[in-house]
Amino acid sequence: MSKPDKVNVAVVQMTCTANKQANVDKAIEKIADAAKKGANIVCLQELFPGLYFCQTEDHIQFELAEPIPGPTSERIQAAAKQHGVVVVASLFEKRTEGVYHNTAAVFDADGAFLGIYRKMHIPDDPHYYEKFYFTPGDVGFRTFDTKFGRVGVCICWDQWFPEAARLTALTGAQILVYPTAIGWLHPEKEEYGPAQVSAWETMMRSHAIANGVFVAAPNRVGIEENIEFWGHSFVVDPTGTLLEVASHDQEETLIVECNLAQIDFSRTHWPFLRDRRIDAYSGLTKRFIDGDITT
Repeated sequence: MSKPDKVNVAVVQMTCTANKQANVDKAIEKIADAAKKGANIVCLQELFPGLYFCQTEDHIQFELAEPIPGPTSERIQAAAKQHGVVVVASLFEKRTEGVYHNTAAVFDADGAFLGIYRKMHIPDDPHYYEKFYFTPGDVGFRTFDTKFGRVGVCICWDQWFPEAARLTALTGAQILVYPTAIGWLHPEKEEYGPAQVSAWETMMRSHAIANGVFVAAPNRVGIEENIEFWGHSFVVDPTGTLLEVASHDQEETLIVECNLAQIDFSRTHWPFLRDRRIDAYSGLTKRFIDGDITT
């Protein structure tokens, strides 16, 4: 059965509270609402079941994690099946005792569990102390073949690494999704706020252009302790054009039509994949190139 060229991608931007049940209920409602409005693929923000707990290093937070499959992933799976939509859901995964991941689970429109992506790049910045909680991903960069197209998933900090976008695109992604939790630290917003948002947006627009893919970035919104999550969720096409952008301070669900036929058009007019010198990139496997790359 052929897949449609035109698909509607929804990015869900929402606030969260300390009440996990309420957050999951809200996400389920937003999946249902997006499907009712014509969405085919629904992308939830990073770690949507709760507050962004990585602002401090606290062992009690490990109690928030769940296995996958688990209670929350099974509710999302049921919602995908009920509403006939693909869902990308970012969760705090307990893999085993002492091994936890920041993981996205992907469900097809019939509810089938297509697999997981585990966040590869783990930050350790002020109030983003993720290295305390998350083991780096070990499933590689992946694309999931869904009813509505091939969806590649990376997570938040991954979005700053062109290598991650490239490798995901090379696995066949047509739409690259970045569940995100990023915002301003209160003392920095006035001086650095606009530049930070611009850099974040520009990075992902560049991934769309360089790889000839659509990019969808659902970010959380609202003030949580030291961070004001800046929202600004968006969808961009393979030319880097912003198709729709959410506000900085409101809950929103963007539903954006993406014409997947544009990918071939973009890649044949801007043939970056064709012209890659794959014989010349061995240096990318080095931390830094000291002296002669041939040694």
